Amino acid sequence: MPESSLLQTQKVPCSIYSFETEPSPYNLIVILGPTASGKTRLAVDCATPLGGEIVSADSRQVYRGMDIGTGKDLEEYADIPYHLINVVAPGYEFNVYEFQQRFYAAFEDIHARGRLPIMCGGTGLYLEAVLNGYHMVEAPPDPELRARLERLTQEELQGELLRLKPQQHNSTDLDERERLIRAIEIAIAQERVPSSPAPPRLRPLVFGIQWPRPLLRQRIRERLNQRLQQGMVEEVEGLHQGGTSWETLEFYGLEYRFIAQYLQGKLTYDDMVEKLGNAICKFAKRQETWFRRMEKRGTTIHWLNPEDAPLIHLLQIYKAAPTP
Repeated sequence: MPESSLLQTQKVPCSIYSFETEPSPYNLIVILGPTASGKTRLAVDCATPLGGEIVSADSRQVYRGMDIGTGKDLEEYADIPYHLINVVAPGYEFNVYEFQQRFYAAFEDIHARGRLPIMCGGTGLYLEAVLNGYHMVEAPPDPELRARLERLTQEELQGELLRLKPQQHNSTDLDERERLIRAIEIAIAQERVPSSPAPPRLRPLVFGIQWPRPLLRQRIRERLNQRLQQGMVEEVEGLHQGGTSWETLEFYGLEYRFIAQYLQGKLTYDDMVEKLGNAICKFAKRQETWFRRMEKRGTTIHWLNPEDAPLIHLLQIYKAAPTP
């Protein structure tokens, strides 16, 4: 099932498009939701009436050649400009600091041209780094530090990160050794740099897409089957043949991890499809948990029913929303 049919484009009354006489106090639209929720379709649909350009907040869509597995769906954008997609090669250590800096640059560029940035994605840490203005610093790889950390056990590494960042929210950093070492590296760099340039002043209006869980699981399975038919296995095989190691592919998780294991003979095809589908469903649940935590920490999210004209409701809220 094509992604465009998972969240149908709505016909919008002409009156909804009339924003010229009522400029909005908001300078950023955010559309978030779990995987397979239809974020991209909604972002594209609202970009035309709002004069918007889309900025991806997806930690894997930054990589060139990782198209089907990350769900870029570039054909959906048509003539809508997009940013932070296909900006680095696989294997490059892209991180939340670099995302934040690149987002700020894109934000200012889009506004300088009289357009509206629409940040769209499901990577909670990236979204919060922008919305909450996280203090971030550049943290290049430190071979000496990494060599020392490699000698520590998983439990010792976890203790070191929690010592540096007691309010650690990203459980993936605690569970995966490579991410754990990188998180410690970044935390140490943050201690060394006490201040950074002030970010641009954001006035965001945040929307979320929320499906009943059984329907979301169904959509995930349907999209997985569609992307396998589109050549997702061949995409991963091509990345490996082009020089991306199995270890790196597995590091990118989900589609790349399980398909890499299948291509190495560690899983049968049927086992790969079943385990991958289950893993994506669990990932979507973690994303929803993250979004709920964002609300508890003060982010106002206007939740849209994807089965009840979400585009029309988004535009109505945008027009009626009070000054932040």
